[in-house]
Amino acid sequence: MTDYNLDEQTHKKLMGVATPTIATALFKRGLRNQCIQDVRPLSTKKANMVGQAFTLRYIPAREDLNTIEVFKNPDHPQRAAVEQCPKGAVLVMDSRKDARAASAGSILITRLQVRGVAGVVTDGGFRDSPEIANLSIHAYHNRPSAPTNLTHHQAYDINVPIGCGDVAVFPGDVLVGDNEGVIVIPLHLADEIADETVEMTAYEDFVTEQVLNGATIIGLYPATSDKPKLEFAAWRKQNGR
Repeated sequence: MTDYNLDEQTHKKLMGVATPTIATALFKRGLRNQCIQDVRPLSTKKANMVGQAFTLRYIPAREDLNTIEVFKNPDHPQRAAVEQCPKGAVLVMDSRKDARAASAGSILITRLQVRGVAGVVTDGGFRDSPEIANLSIHAYHNRPSAPTNLTHHQAYDINVPIGCGDVAVFPGDVLVGDNEGVIVIPLHLADEIADETVEMTAYEDFVTEQVLNGATIIGLYPATSDKPKLEFAAWRKQNGR
């Protein structure tokens, strides 16, 4: 059974780091394919999306099994996923990168928001996308898609390993989304990735300030001598970082 108990300090740290920084930290550990491909935020947000994955898998729809009547079943996997996704988690949908029909619409995503879910991600599309964009919940998709999911998708499995945007997503993995995209951190690495990326972010902010003041990136990014390291230490002390 998946444990949805992300460390509070880890969550707080990941709220303040960018997906490119996380990608570099994962790359150092040999993980090269953790950025969900071809998904984008429906609207920009001031803070990151951070939460553990709760998954929904779609398979290709078959007409005799996907009539409009199936939505009356309270155990329909799409409906069940919306009602079971834990507070603070991220609902991640495997739509097989097929945006010809919607993975969900504004009513279901509003329900997720009211239930305290941190965000929703699909490698397909959402219907009612203008309304979803105005919600406070983080939402990522490939493109708008008006047709009901039943047109091309059959919701089949809940909280099983899935593929989303060419990335393996396991229940409980940690997702971080910002205004660039979404990245997946294996749960067992979340604490150390959070610690390292906070340090990386501080150094990158220092470097940016130095470059704006005319410094060369050679020897600075990355640091290849003690001089920038000492200057960074003094900068951190001065700026409370």
